Amino acid sequence: MSAAEAANAAIDHLESMSTLQPDLSEQYQNLVNLYQKKLWHQLTMSTLEFVSVPSATLRTTAEGINSYHALFEKVILPIDKKINQLNLARIASFVAFSLLDDPPYKDGVAARSILENLLEKRDRLGPAAALYAEARLGLLGLTVLARSGEALTTESSVKALESTKEAITKGRSVLAELADTESEAAIVHSAFYETAMTYRKAVGPPEAYYREAIQYVAYTNLSELSQEERYNIATDLSLAALTGEGVFNFGEVVAAPALQCLEG
Repeated sequence: MSAAEAANAAIDHLESMSTLQPDLSEQYQNLVNLYQKKLWHQLTMSTLEFVSVPSATLRTTAEGINSYHALFEKVILPIDKKINQLNLARIASFVAFSLLDDPPYKDGVAARSILENLLEKRDRLGPAAALYAEARLGLLGLTVLARSGEALTTESSVKALESTKEAITKGRSVLAELADTESEAAIVHSAFYETAMTYRKAVGPPEAYYREAIQYVAYTNLSELSQEERYNIATDLSLAALTGEGVFNFGEVVAAPALQCLEG
């Protein structure tokens, strides 16, 4: 498909979704306008904002396809070389996770393929975007495992956990090379530590979970988390601090700044 044909297909898709979903017409028409003007950065940021709220914007196409997946395939991927690669990875992550709530894709195969295909372009992604995609792929695998209810001692679970552990170990050295002053650093650190934290919550020990969770809190905009998410992290941190070897005593747990900033 030529660039002109791809552009026409992208605009046709956005306009058809605008007609199909009248309550989202304004958002889809905004994407059409940005695409036609070739304002790639603004298009990327608007798409990122759009796919970050599935409760409000995730639908199905006329063909019954996950609308985020269709948007990614028809609009974003054809211009993937023109946009910020970390934002591309972030959009891919939202699309992948949206598929987990789509009945035909609950096994995570389609969701994983989105991030795995992206990682095949590792050289173009660069270290920050690649590490972000790898971290989200690891979290996706842990999410699928947790939702399956499968015991962590089964062969498939052990294999999945070992793969995640290896990715975390490898990623930690890459993470150390990302300067905290870089604008993208906090986003990548947050994604990495969320995966590491989730892994340690599954396998332990508590003190290891505490260390990863504290880092996650430090690099994450907590206002973007729901009250339930903040409560769960605060609870898990408290339990880890109390039960983890050489972490805190009860008085120190109560006064810990990380827990105070999770209030509300």
